[in-house]
Amino acid sequence: RVYRRASEGDSAELANVLSELGCVFHRQGLLDRAMKKMEEAYEMFRRLYGEDHYKAGVVLNNMALVLRIQGRAAESLAMQEKELDICRRTLGSDHDDIARSLSNLGFLYTQQGMFAVALAKHEEGLSIVRRNHPERSSLEGALLLGVGQVYSGQGKLEDALEMYKKALRIFRKTLGP
Repeated sequence: RVYRRASEGDSAELANVLSELGCVFHRQGLLDRAMKKMEEAYEMFRRLYGEDHYKAGVVLNNMALVLRIQGRAAESLAMQEKELDICRRTLGSDHDDIARSLSNLGFLYTQQGMFAVALAKHEEGLSIVRRNHPERSSLEGALLLGVGQVYSGQGKLEDALEMYKKALRIFRKTLGP
């Protein structure tokens, strides 16, 4: 509140603070407060930079995560798709943040039982990460975990187990024992 009173109008600093407050409220489980701060940050970034700015996309991603926790899957999915579109336009097609966004979308589609779409999102993310990190990265492990969740949801438990083992090996290699 002090920062807002001291500030004249919109600023990137204020929008960042609002976004970070939203993230803290999210971690505290105060989802309505989190969403309110994130919405304020999103609107401010839009006024400052336009709707297609990377920072607006980051806030959309965070808002989608809150919506998912609130059980508002359709809204979360739409927001995550919008965030992916912004990332593709602002970062290009081969950025790790595209792969992270695809992973988030894959998870949402898996929750909705849309396994073919989910698998396609995870596989697209995997191809990006493998091009960017031939020596492996924890993001590859997260995407393989997502593929395993798809297989598990489809009842393909042997395939799921294989993906989980691959993800575990990558996590151990990249994150330690």
